[in-house]
Amino acid sequence: MEMADKEYYKMIKDMFGHKKPVLSFEVFPPKKDDEFEGVYATLDSLSGLKPDFISVTYGAGGSRSKKTVEIASYIENKLHIGALAHMTCVGNKKEDIDKVCKELADANISHVLALRGDRPAYMTDEQYESRDFAYANELISYLKSNTSLHIAGACYPEKHFEAMSKRADIARLKEKVETGCDFLITQLFMNNDVFYEFQESCASNGITVPICAGIMPITSTKQVATTISLSGTSIPKAFSDLVAKYGDDPEEMKKAGIDYAIRQIQDLKENGAEGIHIYSMNRPKTTAEIVHAIY
Repeated sequence: MEMADKEYYKMIKDMFGHKKPVLSFEVFPPKKDDEFEGVYATLDSLSGLKPDFISVTYGAGGSRSKKTVEIASYIENKLHIGALAHMTCVGNKKEDIDKVCKELADANISHVLALRGDRPAYMTDEQYESRDFAYANELISYLKSNTSLHIAGACYPEKHFEAMSKRADIARLKEKVETGCDFLITQLFMNNDVFYEFQESCASNGITVPICAGIMPITSTKQVATTISLSGTSIPKAFSDLVAKYGDDPEEMKKAGIDYAIRQIQDLKENGAEGIHIYSMNRPKTTAEIVHAIY
């Protein structure tokens, strides 16, 4: 994205009205400080693919919040690409959120993805029950009342694992959007039909903000056992067949996983997806292979 484009799109939500699909990536701060510098090389590589924005994840309970701000600042101020900083609230008090918001403002970051987040391991039951923010919509409401941040929200095509039903999940999502979300990014999914059904359900329930389809290239059997199972994402037969055929051959499994993601995105583009959000896992080569195949 050139500087002129950056000035034109002061808000990420405005991009959706001018191009389709909007392309974005997600990166994460490494857990070890001595690996941190490698993130900049990753970002430099990803910037060459000309994404419209890049999101940066946030450690449980805000454990890596300062790193999130540092990385987002590099994206926004050095690469001149829109930065979307994740912000979780489950382990934070209001004063913790205020502190992060000041850090974001000082770094010229104006967009956040507001999330509840996972319960930190250190939280006692008493702390968890008395937390300042029970759900993401409460964080969104607080941010809308106390900051000028532009806010994105998360959504779950196959429903959040804690939701009683898809209908209940959509009702809570609508509440979240009405509280102040500019656009949504989905949890990863492997079956596009699930996403299309989710889109229809959102539309029929009055949820009209843009929705970015979250795609993660699954390139190893380890990812199937961890990422897929932990996210609760269902595995369609077409992908199960790939794992059965190539799972014992790491190189072939990697190729098959990338090809599957490419075919998913091509289908999403053909069916008018407003945004494609690639969970890059800090792997610029894999991300580049996908992007070069679809654009």
